[in-house]
Amino acid sequence: MASSVEDTSAAADMATANMDNPEDLDVFVKELMDNMQTRFNRLSDTIVGRIDDMGTKIDELEKSVNDLMDQTGIESTTPSESVAKGAVKR
Repeated sequence: MASSVEDTSAAADMATANMDNPEDLDVFVKELMDNMQTRFNRLSDTIVGRIDDMGTKIDELEKSVNDLMDQTGIESTTPSESVAKGAVKR
């Protein structure tokens, strides 16, 4: 993460040195935007992957709880069934 900050800082220094040439500034801005888009996509993929992992873990936890409830003889209900029966109070 520190290297990306250093890369951005070095690129900013380079852009400042080339402010006289609009074409160089245009190239710099395009590269900066591409770099930001790449980082955003990487971060988005990471977040989506973590959400998927969390969903899988929740599904496994729900299955384990239902298995334990079956072993102890407790009737398992889904949250929608509980609401329909009036068992869940807010």
